[in-house]
Amino acid sequence: MSAAGAATAVSRSAPAGWRPRVSATAPEVDAVAAERAAAQLLSALGLDLTEESLVETPRRMAQALIELTSGRDFDLTTFPNDEDYDELVLVRDIPVQSLCEHHVLPFVGTAHVGYLPGDRILGLSKFARMVDLHARRPQTQERLTKRIADHLQSALRPRGVGVVIEAEHTCMSLRGARAGGARTTTSALFGLLRDDPRSRAEFLALTRSAA
Repeated sequence: MSAAGAATAVSRSAPAGWRPRVSATAPEVDAVAAERAAAQLLSALGLDLTEESLVETPRRMAQALIELTSGRDFDLTTFPNDEDYDELVLVRDIPVQSLCEHHVLPFVGTAHVGYLPGDRILGLSKFARMVDLHARRPQTQERLTKRIADHLQSALRPRGVGVVIEAEHTCMSLRGARAGGARTTTSALFGLLRDDPRSRAEFLALTRSAA
């Protein structure tokens, strides 16, 4: 079950003050085998791993990839919306670091995540933690955007959810087209942020003003 699916299952039966432990499906990690494979790949590329500057490179390479594909658990803290706040809540410029699943090269940028509150509001730090949790895996930017939106929608059940991600893909800037500086923008909108023209326009205008 995905993290978003797990959050959905919990939210349907949880009491008002629920604080589930959120985690991605943890992959089986064999650090020793990863280091061995990294050494084989680097050797196949013609690098001399007996050189002093490269001796530790396979271990560092393996650890870096493990870190980039391992999301960190967190408590999804929500609070009652006692003031009946019904305006947009938006957290802009959340750092995004993920991996292109086609080339295993990084894409880096920012996420803008917002929602129209319902009965509960989300602790502000959880926006960044949710983005980081879903970013730690090889994937497309489109899938990452929708996963974050799905998770927020299922966990919080707000009146609307919006996620916009802007990122530069090194698989495009460092190889292939070598289009340095080109950025890709993706969005996922649910509820009123998708269906109500004024709410949609407000959200998208505020994310554009972040640039």
